Amino acid sequence: MKKYKGIIFSNIRWSLIAYDIIVALAVYIFLLGHNFTKTLNLELTIVQAVLITCSTFIFRFLFNIYTQVWRYGGIQSYIKILCSDACAFMVHFAVNRLILPDDVRIPLEMTVSVFCLDLLGVLSIRMVYRYAYKFGNRQNTLGKILRFLLSVATFGNLQPITIPDNKQIKVAIIGAGSVGINLAEELLQNNSSAYVPVCFVDVDKEKIGREIHYLPVLPEDDVTIAELERYSVQEVIFAFPTSSAEKRKELYDYYRKAGYKIKVYDYPSVENANNKKRHLREFDPEELLFRKSIIVMNDNTKAFYKDKIILITGGGGSIGSELCRQIAKMNPRKIVILDVYENGAYDVQQELRIEYGSKIDIRVEIVSVTNKKGLERVFEEHHPDIVLNAAAHKHVPLMEKNCIEAIENNVFGTLNTVELCEQYGVKRMIMVSTDKAVNPTNVMGATKRMCEMIVQAHSAASKTTTFSTTRFGNVLGSAGSVIPLFKKQIARGGPITITDKRIIRYFMTIPEASQLVLTSGAMAKNGELFVLDMGSPVKILDLAVNMIRLSGMEPEKDIEIVETGLRPGEKLYEELLVKSEELGKTENELIFVERDVPLPIEEIEEKLEALRTACATHSDKEAKLALMKAVPTFKKPEVVNAEAEKQKEMQEARA
Repeated sequence: MKKYKGIIFSNIRWSLIAYDIIVALAVYIFLLGHNFTKTLNLELTIVQAVLITCSTFIFRFLFNIYTQVWRYGGIQSYIKILCSDACAFMVHFAVNRLILPDDVRIPLEMTVSVFCLDLLGVLSIRMVYRYAYKFGNRQNTLGKILRFLLSVATFGNLQPITIPDNKQIKVAIIGAGSVGINLAEELLQNNSSAYVPVCFVDVDKEKIGREIHYLPVLPEDDVTIAELERYSVQEVIFAFPTSSAEKRKELYDYYRKAGYKIKVYDYPSVENANNKKRHLREFDPEELLFRKSIIVMNDNTKAFYKDKIILITGGGGSIGSELCRQIAKMNPRKIVILDVYENGAYDVQQELRIEYGSKIDIRVEIVSVTNKKGLERVFEEHHPDIVLNAAAHKHVPLMEKNCIEAIENNVFGTLNTVELCEQYGVKRMIMVSTDKAVNPTNVMGATKRMCEMIVQAHSAASKTTTFSTTRFGNVLGSAGSVIPLFKKQIARGGPITITDKRIIRYFMTIPEASQLVLTSGAMAKNGELFVLDMGSPVKILDLAVNMIRLSGMEPEKDIEIVETGLRPGEKLYEELLVKSEELGKTENELIFVERDVPLPIEEIEEKLEALRTACATHSDKEAKLALMKAVPTFKKPEVVNAEAEKQKEMQEARA
């Protein structure tokens, strides 16, 4: 306790006490010694001065006024000293009225005048002191004056103030809301920052033409660029987190066209947003899609998976691992991660154990879905309530050359899972599908379409299990996706390779895709094929151009964009629905359902037998021919691409 008191005592700023005493003396001389000498003699004036001083400083010590670091003092610090002096005034008033004799008392208006003028003085000193520390790093005349005042105020013991050099990057903050203002204050107070704000840009008419932190607020109109040039702005920072995707795209194009490098003051992108604090960062390539993140999860979904035993096939993959993460948040009884690749399964297991410890029972099973006996052993041991089937080969060009493997893994692996779900009375099976299954032009898409037909056929015949399928587009950040590829190519100095400059794709993030699977699976009645409203498709060429510019380079000048030609089985555009006229709504406005008429089990068995026979020949060519017969919508890519420009998806992308 003695040591603690010693620390407090040593932290008192005696210089500040000295200045407060000087202010008090000045007030006493001005008021008590001048204006009121007609009512008080010198002796009584001294008595009142001592009484006021004692009450004031006692309460300031009680409120720890002199242990505060005033250069960082905010409104709460000033309120604190106001309360301190208010208490001192009340004590003085009580003593003056109840204890002192009449001939020693001073009028109430005199007491109020002394306390108010003294308070004004001490507050002014602290405000000037804080202002001087905040802006004393300026290189202009004002900065020199402020540094001189600080030196005097600290009796020559001024702590070093970092004077920024002329190499600081001048930035305009786009958005003068609370986020933008916080950023400006943070940059202004950080003397070592590489950036210095020189202005705001906003659309709020009440702010335009005024100043915030001594920075002008410029209008967002046709003359904005000219105004930014006048302030020698080098970069712009987006600080408007609630804006729409369309608005962000409009502003991005506007400032990028003017030649400005763009940064963002916001949270990290959704894939790695573990840090909940905003920070200044580069524009993420994923944000160049300018689509608002979709949250489809709700309380009903969370309740559906709570206390359930959940098996995820392909649980170590991009989608499967995110399904594990999302499910872990819903308090399941057990998560069974099944995959043939042990590294991915192990990684997600360790991640969940670090995050949740022993709160969740997490198991890993290394089994291929093509190994029905091994898969049956897993069902026998864990008896899952819900199965999420995310195991599949998905790489389009590779599957063109490995048709038998694609059929065995995707088609017969799904069949094994479906049959075991029925055999072991699994309550719900949810299959993960792709937009490439719609009118497929490649082996991978055709195998997934065959999987959809298997699931739908069994949904009509099963008495134990509710089946559903969820279909979505390309997933950002997944293995083999286009953005990581472009990043690597830019880092190597180019060129960026695009199979066809006309190609378009739908995109969504890994968490969005996983939430769609879980939410649609929870609302399934039986046999539905769910799709998400993914907005408009994106031109891959535009994405490549923006990523090059985001890296501070110019397309075709610094980084070349090379067209390599469509790969085997590749389609210029993707569709999400087979028959859009049959699209149905669900309770979630972002999720729709397509109701195909399921084929009879007997017809599915005939198709499967034909595929088995073809695979037994060990000829990928024979297997592909059998797959084209099994999936009537499977067409040659050159036939589909020849009519691509007439399709709605291509027209939307051009718009």
